Amino acid sequence: MWQPDSLIFDMDGTLWDNVDTYVIVWNRGLVRTGHQKTVTRDDIIRLMGKEARMMLQAVLPEGDIAAQDRLYESVIDEYQQMQKQMRPLIYEGVLQGLEQLALTYRLFLLSNCEEGGVVTFMRHTRTRHLFLDYMEHGMNMRSKHHNLQLLKAKHGLQTPLYIGDTDSDSHQSALAGIPFVFVSYGFGTTDHYQLRFNSFPDLVTYFVNL
Repeated sequence: MWQPDSLIFDMDGTLWDNVDTYVIVWNRGLVRTGHQKTVTRDDIIRLMGKEARMMLQAVLPEGDIAAQDRLYESVIDEYQQMQKQMRPLIYEGVLQGLEQLALTYRLFLLSNCEEGGVVTFMRHTRTRHLFLDYMEHGMNMRSKHHNLQLLKAKHGLQTPLYIGDTDSDSHQSALAGIPFVFVSYGFGTTDHYQLRFNSFPDLVTYFVNL
């Protein structure tokens, strides 16, 4: 593996687990929009990393686009209201590790979350100063590989890596022409990666010592 000039991180399943909050806000959104159904933690985990429309089609397959959009707006509104009460699990070594990595690498965040979701993460973890930039699906409703290419072009990245936890992350990284680093402690699995780590501290140790 060559020396990367930048590390682009996925958020959910890579840096934290906020699924319990997502379950609450999705279920509140379903109630607000008049749907007699609920989602579970396992339901949400299976959808992690997918684009918004894919999630909505899975949760509300019987709804038309307008109904799905109303649900999505309600879920986002509920999430905004939950921010002071949510208690996500920040994975072992993430906060200290990001501080160490930022001394050597340009760090970025890229997620399929709604607009503002990455900002919520950075605010909650007090890590905004560590990331040069970020992209969210909610900014332009485009795929991860498109937004990876946007970050690469915007900042003139020559040898970036994308770090994530699902097979979808791996696929999107490949489409963008960016090597993929898999963290196995997250929500998914894949056999397609250039590097694999079983913990965040292991990842930090590797890159700090390159």
